[in-house]
Amino acid sequence: MRALAHPTRLSLLELMSREGAITVTRASEVLGESTASCSYHVRQLAKYGFVEPAGGGRGRERPWRRASRGQHYTEVGGDPATSAAAETLTSIIVERHMRTVAHWLTERQREPNEWREVTGFSDRLLYLTPEEVADLDRSIFEVVEATGYEGRTDDPAARPAGARAISLIVFGIPLPSLGE
Repeated sequence: MRALAHPTRLSLLELMSREGAITVTRASEVLGESTASCSYHVRQLAKYGFVEPAGGGRGRERPWRRASRGQHYTEVGGDPATSAAAETLTSIIVERHMRTVAHWLTERQREPNEWREVTGFSDRLLYLTPEEVADLDRSIFEVVEATGYEGRTDDPAARPAGARAISLIVFGIPLPSLGE
């Protein structure tokens, strides 16, 4: 988890999520980082199994892709250092998501109505057991997988005209007791 808790590495994973396989040269261009820096961070991500070679190319022109489409981890279990690393990583990722949301809120008036009408925020208040929360989380992502939309990340040619990268963020967090 400590391998992920670096802004450049998170940016590389996000870029691979958006574009599919990328080269270190392309990552350097998009992220504004040096190719040496991107190469180092890609190697670190590969060392811990977060990215893998996509086949073809050589050196900085060798494409890399995410080893999985997303991640799920817990802050519970394992040793205290691992739990602390998970807590730090969670905070970093949530901050990144909140910056994305804040950007949307600032810029949404510039978006065409067709996008503003279908994007936004939804919430529900539910009373669930821990097992039900886990089941709901699994169910949500089973639905996402069943759509086949995730495959469009790996194959840009499969994206229909007008398709854009959409961030689906799911938070299932307990609310404080009333009066706290």
